[in-house]
Amino acid sequence: MKELLKELIEAESTPEKGELAAAEVISAELGRSGIDSTIDTWDFERANIVARFRSAGSRAGLLFACHLDVVGPGEAAWKHPPFGAVESEGRIYGRGAVDMKGPTAAVVAAIRRIVDSGTKLQGDLIFLACAGEETDSCGAIRFAADHGELPELTGVIVPEPTDFAVVTAHRGMLWLEVTTKGKAAHSSTPQLGVNAINSMRLILNALEDYEVPAEPHELLGRCSMSINTITGGKALNVVPDKCSIKVDIRTLPGQSNRDVVADFERLFAGLKSRDPQFDAEVSVLREMHPLETDCGCDFVKDFCSCVGADQTKAVGFATDAPHFVPLGAPAVIFGPGKPTLCHTPDEYIDVADLEKAAEYYRRVILSLLT
Repeated sequence: MKELLKELIEAESTPEKGELAAAEVISAELGRSGIDSTIDTWDFERANIVARFRSAGSRAGLLFACHLDVVGPGEAAWKHPPFGAVESEGRIYGRGAVDMKGPTAAVVAAIRRIVDSGTKLQGDLIFLACAGEETDSCGAIRFAADHGELPELTGVIVPEPTDFAVVTAHRGMLWLEVTTKGKAAHSSTPQLGVNAINSMRLILNALEDYEVPAEPHELLGRCSMSINTITGGKALNVVPDKCSIKVDIRTLPGQSNRDVVADFERLFAGLKSRDPQFDAEVSVLREMHPLETDCGCDFVKDFCSCVGADQTKAVGFATDAPHFVPLGAPAVIFGPGKPTLCHTPDEYIDVADLEKAAEYYRRVILSLLT
């Protein structure tokens, strides 16, 4: 399992390089136990991998839904090379060690141990590792839209790092791009142009005290909004004719993304009524629904029993889990590693947690499928 994780880290499956190399590492690992897998590729280096261990079919199946991609290493200095997969003092360091190649390696190890033991399953076990979770969920969307013939599922397990908490609810995600348009002019005669950055300043001022209209959720709290990028201007001696910001909104169950967009458009209309030269538009870059799994359903209760959890948890971050809800089965998020280490320099996972996770996953599979 440690060697598998190291190979996955070394595969360097960033958005720039794609997931194919990581998928091939997993395919080879599953093949050591005689488990066939299928790699679905597109755009040269993008990839999903699916493996299905068929059974007698007398029980509903179980889906593990992982992701292969990682964010880039960032600009901050690392103590260990981000794709060096260094093992030191009981930890394995590297980009993806915790999010989520470590948990993925634990799932693969659990599956291999069950298959190698010759245990007969009564329900199909399906392993999936997707592309693009960190950027646009393209792999999960692709699988959900064209997954072939899946059996009835008892549940879906998404092994994101939760430090072994059973997560059944998280906020959704709505990424917006807001663009202001102006008129270019020479900077020596700015009065002949319309400065798009000045127009964006009006929006930023308006958003300073803006709250997305949504009632707080009893588990997830309030909807949040964060303006995280801004781009404007092409040259120092040209009045900019375009400026854009990108806004990350975390949404709640029952909230309409269309209503959020409409509220932004009303805000722009108010600004334009006071300044006829103001021109702005908003577009959706990415959206993901919130997750809210019934904590009282049999799958969640059985899962909690297997891992020794007496309660479930809600978190603020988003996962691919909502994309699997249309498959008709409840979803939980559960995995090793501290969520606070995701996307940080010197990301790591404890080897002891990998072993603990593999045993938990093995126990869940045997409990639900035998």
